[in-house]
Amino acid sequence: MRKTLVILAVAVFSFCVVAEEGMYPLSELNRLNLADRDLQLSVKDIYNNRGTGLVNAIVRVGGCTGSFVSPNGLIITNHHCAFGSVQAASDAEHNYVRDGLSARDLTGEIPAKGLTVRITESYTDVSKAVLSALTDQMSPLERTRALERKIKELEKAAETETPGMRAEVAEMFPGRTYWLFRYTYLRDVRLVYVPPRSIGEYGGETDNWVWPRHTGDFSFMRAYVGPDGKPADYNTENVPYQPRRFLKVNPAGVNEGDAVFVLGYPGRTFRHRTAHYMTYQYEVSMPRTVEYYQWQINLMEEISAEDPIQAIQLSARIKGLANVMKKYRGQIKAMRDLDLVQQKKQQELSLQKFIQADPERTLRYGKILGEIGEYFEDVRQTADRDNLFSSLGYHVLPLRTALTVVEAANEKQKPDLDREARYMERNLPQTIRYTRLLASRIHREADSRILTRLLTEAIALPEGQQIDALASVLGESPDKHVLTAFVNNLFDGSDFSSDELDRLMQLDVAQLEQEQNPFIQLARALYPEVVENRERNRERKGKLDVLQGHLLDVKQQYAGAAFIPDANSTFRMTFGYVRGYSPADAVWYAPITTLAGVMQKATGISPFNPPEKLTELARKDNFSTVPVAILYDTDTTGGNSGSPVMDSHGNLVGVNFDRATEATINDYAWSSAYSRSIGVDIRYVLFILKHFAGMETLLQEMSIPVH
Repeated sequence: MRKTLVILAVAVFSFCVVAEEGMYPLSELNRLNLADRDLQLSVKDIYNNRGTGLVNAIVRVGGCTGSFVSPNGLIITNHHCAFGSVQAASDAEHNYVRDGLSARDLTGEIPAKGLTVRITESYTDVSKAVLSALTDQMSPLERTRALERKIKELEKAAETETPGMRAEVAEMFPGRTYWLFRYTYLRDVRLVYVPPRSIGEYGGETDNWVWPRHTGDFSFMRAYVGPDGKPADYNTENVPYQPRRFLKVNPAGVNEGDAVFVLGYPGRTFRHRTAHYMTYQYEVSMPRTVEYYQWQINLMEEISAEDPIQAIQLSARIKGLANVMKKYRGQIKAMRDLDLVQQKKQQELSLQKFIQADPERTLRYGKILGEIGEYFEDVRQTADRDNLFSSLGYHVLPLRTALTVVEAANEKQKPDLDREARYMERNLPQTIRYTRLLASRIHREADSRILTRLLTEAIALPEGQQIDALASVLGESPDKHVLTAFVNNLFDGSDFSSDELDRLMQLDVAQLEQEQNPFIQLARALYPEVVENRERNRERKGKLDVLQGHLLDVKQQYAGAAFIPDANSTFRMTFGYVRGYSPADAVWYAPITTLAGVMQKATGISPFNPPEKLTELARKDNFSTVPVAILYDTDTTGGNSGSPVMDSHGNLVGVNFDRATEATINDYAWSSAYSRSIGVDIRYVLFILKHFAGMETLLQEMSIPVH
């Protein structure tokens, strides 16, 4: 098996566009002949800058994708994409996490806290304008600052030109190409139907990143606007949004071998990075993340076992950690089994020979790979401190909240364009909303134990890598009792309730100096080092962008072809077929699972505890063959959760929610031999709505016959 995978890796890492790249951005759709992919539609059916296309029906929901499926703003996405909002709405009386939610009419729909819906309206290539801010004389730090300021200028100007829309510039190729996207943001999003956890998360973490799959990972939301049709915050007077386009549901679904395509907003891929980057991920970043995340999961599960209310409070955090942790485990295994680092090195040796075959190329590009290697050696030198510092400001929620308060006060002193982007006037309301959501998830026991571990590790950092602010407040070599007292004092004296957080976010720097909140005081002490770290990262980015830009130039010369940019949360299209695969010798996985398989896995114990009603339905012969999940070889990654899976005519046949274990490596490489994506079959969605939940109103709204 290993020999076979290594051979596949050679193909993956060739400079062939088709083998390496399959997430096509809007600007590249015209190069496609969709008929060659067995798709019965044109590129203009996907995106039409003079009319409407399927792109107008596809939305970004939080960090996921979703799609409109009715003229009244109804959105289908994943259960796990709604999970944080479901958890935020749950309490002892209404355990929506466990029981799900069924809104029989508009009045029963409840706010999906923390979620916004983003709709792509148009895009423009602004590379020339962005790069005009650069000069050859700039240092790496000056370069990054100049790019950031120019991007902010362009975004602000675009929003002035098109009031009501959001403008965001996306870096497609570092130091080379930049696109400005115009978006409509809808801020009032409500939960409509969420299946119980025993359906929406059937198989839990045991089945996560695994095929065969039997998970009903779907949910329905609705987007609302003000009575004037404009985006608005939640208000009972708001009305359902009317999208320019919505998807038609194909209740017949798909069969093995059928052509399908996926539209959505994949997160980030790293396929144009070097062996040095992959080595750093494999040897440093991924192992640390796996260990640290698993420790947090164990901690929170231990706390959750003590009290069902605490289990609800920590459920979203556990789910997020577990998903990343298991993905990284899969990536570590795939990198080892496919020998990806070595294959990347061999590829770069061939590239280096090509460079050195020409004196002019040698002069221009001869040192690039070596300089990128030096860059990552520099990153390794401070990796322990950098990762620890990042974890303090990210995983300890009260400290993360306090740092946002302190940073906001400091940034608001500056002219708008000189601020960090998230504190500009156009972005500050969104930053405040997100911070309020994070603060609502603070859990004293979990956060205090995470903080205690990180402080213990900080104390043990070698000389020259110390976090000065912590050394000054903790003193030299504090013992366990000192740490415990320090952490308890932080939590005893701090308040980040919604009203208090709103008050804190209004304070200026001088007023914050008078605040007695211990977490605010700690954040103020840490803030100079936060700024120092950010500036160092800017300098590093400026240096790497130049090197990556030159590397891209010579790679394209070597390949004689242009490349598709790595995924970056902007709109992409990918296509393939409903197709099984062989993960190991003598093993073949068929591409469609059924309700019978749900029952075969059932043990009555979570996560294999289907609801009693579903078990009764499965006993009926005509229901045991209802398709549950489908497998297909499209190119997807994080962010494609919730993406619509469409048939050759552009009708909805599934909702993407995961990848098979072997496809966790999609962030770095993709191959039709082993990369498989997983979606919930639309036939299972309709079955659950009709026979399990009795949600005929949703079926009627999607024009699905109910009899």
